[in-house]
This record gives sequence, C-alpha cells and structure tokens, in this order.
Amino acid sequence: MATALVCAAGLAVLGAPGVTYAAPGPTPDPTPSASASASPSASAGAAGDDATRRLEAIHKEVEELYRKAETATDAYNAAGEQLRLQEKSVADLTRRLEAAQKRMDTLRAQAGALARAQYRSGGFNRTQLFLSGSPDSFLGNVSLARKGEQATRRMLTDVTAAKADLERYTQAADERRKTLDAEKKKREAAKKEIQERLDTAKQLESRLADQEKERLRLLEEERARQAQDRWLASDAARQLTGRGSVAATGDAARAIDFATAQIGKDYVWGAEGPDTYDCSGLTLKAWAAAGRAIPRTSQEQWRQLPKVDVKDMRPGDLVIYYTDASHVGMYIGDGRIVHAPRPGRQVTITGAGSMPVLGVVRPG
Repeated sequence: MATALVCAAGLAVLGAPGVTYAAPGPTPDPTPSASASASPSASAGAAGDDATRRLEAIHKEVEELYRKAETATDAYNAAGEQLRLQEKSVADLTRRLEAAQKRMDTLRAQAGALARAQYRSGGFNRTQLFLSGSPDSFLGNVSLARKGEQATRRMLTDVTAAKADLERYTQAADERRKTLDAEKKKREAAKKEIQERLDTAKQLESRLADQEKERLRLLEEERARQAQDRWLASDAARQLTGRGSVAATGDAARAIDFATAQIGKDYVWGAEGPDTYDCSGLTLKAWAAAGRAIPRTSQEQWRQLPKVDVKDMRPGDLVIYYTDASHVGMYIGDGRIVHAPRPGRQVTITGAGSMPVLGVVRPG
C-alpha cells in the first residue's frame, strides 16, 4: 500500500505543470553535492514517504480518539441503563412509601379511636368483671376483655411495623435518589468526553483535502485487511475456518437477518435504531428481533453472556474487541462480522479479525 502511494505521489510530481529538466550537458563533476545529485524521482519519493507517514500518524491519532470515544460511549450507555433501573426503583419505592404512609395514617386513626373509646368507658374494670351477675355474663366479659387486649396489642404491633416500613422505605428512597443523581452525573461526564473526542477527531479529518481523506480511508481498509490476514493465520481461526461454512439457524438466523438489513445506516453513539446505531445498540436490537434480551453495552455483553472459544464460534455469536471490551460485532460466518464501526462510518461487513479480538460470547 505504502509503495503504491509513493509511486502515485512520484508520478504526480513528475507530471506536474511547471516542472522542467535541463538538457544533457558536459560530464558532471565526479564529486557533486548531495543536493545536486538528488533526482526529481527521489525527491518525489521522499515527499510521498512524508505524506504517507503523515497520514499514518493522523490515522493512528484519529483511531485512538474514536476508540476512547467508544469506551466513553459504553460508559454513557451503561449509565443510561442504570439510570432507567434507578428511576424504576425510585418509582417503586415511592409507591411503597405512599402505601406505608397511608397505612400508618389509618392505624394512627384507629389507635386514636380505640384510646378515645377506652377513655369514655373508663377503661377495663376488672372488679366489674368479677361482679358479673351470672356465669354466662362473666365468661362473656372475659372474652370481651381478651379481645380488647388482643386488639390493642395487634394495633401496637401494626403501628410499630408500619412505622419501621415507613422509615425503611424513606431511607431506601433517599439512597436511590442519591444513586440516581450520581448516575446522571456519570452520564453527563461520559457525554462530555465523547463529544470532546469526536470534535477533536473531526477537526483532524477536516484539515485533510478530499484526496487525502480518500487515501486515509484506503489506509484504514489496508490496516484492517492486514489484521484479518494475521488473525486468519492463528490456530483458533484456522480451526474455525477449517470446519467450513456453518449456516445460521433459528434465533441466530433471525438476529443476523436483522443486523445485515441495517447495512448502510450511520453509526451514532448511544443509538439503538431504527435509523442509526452504535455497536452494541445494533447487537442489542438484532437479538431483540430474534426474541432474546441481552445486555445493552458490549462490556456487559462480555461480562454476562456465556463465553465460547473462537474455534467454536458460530453465526449469531458476538465477537468482543479490545481489552476493555469496548466494541462488538456479530459473527455471520466465513470469518466475517457485521458491525457499526464508528462515527462517520456506516453499518458494514468486515473481517472478524480486523480488530484485536478479546473473545466471543453466545446470546441465549
């Protein structure tokens, strides 16, 4: 690739207007200066090398920025998931708190009514109990007294339990709200980091001329091909491809059909479709279309889903990339994945080994 770029640059210089060459003259001095001996083609080659090195440096920096943005996107998505869970938890606790408060108010009202009734009747008089005129009357008074005492004890127990529930729910709701606020701050911090990374990457790319942007795109493709070739040469990949093509079936086939139907749609961080996706948003929705719920982020997909060896990978499995599990694609067979690459790119098919593979997980 670099050779081709150098040759192209050299041809461009040679064919540029205004470049002239001296007619052959006398035999040159046997010890010419270095500058005099440098040929136009050598100068063009040096310029081409410099241009290639410059693009290599820009490519490396841009890719690093997008990688960091993708890591921050995973943090953003994870915070969003926690935010939804905490909001649900707070809403549930609020309902329980309201119910406990109502019960407490009811019990207090009942306790007050009981106390007032006892006050009006002068309370329980044991002397009257023993002075009952008949055995039946005596037994009836004993039963009534017991019921009254039991009702009072139950009332006190219920009031104590309701008060404890109320205090527990109040404390839990306060803690959940604090966690909710913390998740909101984490989400905003991740959003800010993402935007900063993307803005810096876009500024770098915007300084390139259209021709340089195309060469940068070709350079990215070449790097991906080289990585894929190295991966295919690994023992695990050789065992995988040595099995031959394995057709996707059932839920995996449905997930792949959904994912490949999104090819050409833009990558947008935090997006879950239907018009744009980020990497884990695509795999999430693809498997949801197959009727299976999986975690939202690539990191949680890596952490929670069952792991399989690369050599045993089959269509529909998710390939997790980089040591921080910040990228994911869906294996579709024949050593390829479908994935949402990064901002400025669209959902596409590429080699499963075009990025550093962390491992493979299997939904369901």
